[in-house]
Amino acid sequence: MSDSTTSTGGFDPLTITRPDKALMWYYLIVSLLTGPGVFVAILPLFFKYETLRYRFDGEGVSMSWGILFRREIYLTYRRIQDIHLTRNLLQRWLGQATVSIQTASGSSSPEMAIEGVLAADALRDFLYAKMRGARDHAPHEQGSGGPAEPRGDEALGLLRDIRDALGQLAARRGAAE
Repeated sequence: MSDSTTSTGGFDPLTITRPDKALMWYYLIVSLLTGPGVFVAILPLFFKYETLRYRFDGEGVSMSWGILFRREIYLTYRRIQDIHLTRNLLQRWLGQATVSIQTASGSSSPEMAIEGVLAADALRDFLYAKMRGARDHAPHEQGSGGPAEPRGDEALGLLRDIRDALGQLAARRGAAE
């Protein structure tokens, strides 16, 4: 299954398990551009395409591929730091993009690069929403008339207390003048 849509016409990444067939065409064209090394280039890309699997769930995203050397990556939405969407000329022509996911691992390269999803913009938006939602997903308790704060996020609570105290101090100074 490649890109999936729900019955209402919306994008549902939870049903994506395989890259779209256009990814194999992309790999074939890239291999042909290598000239005489076409057979050396196409074999690893073909096996990657055939074994590439995605899984999106409520906690994170998983990607696996490989025959001899099996690679599996699982990233929770909480670990995601940044998401990049790149399209080269050939990918634009085929309607594809690469969604690169970066974490705070200290590496300059992305932790995961999702290829072969035609609705890459919608996937990026989904991942951003999940990334932000995972950070705010802790159980909430109602503060002193303010917005709900996640438990355990002491730094955020402290910053809000400082903001409120500074606002009260400014209001007192404004009333005294």
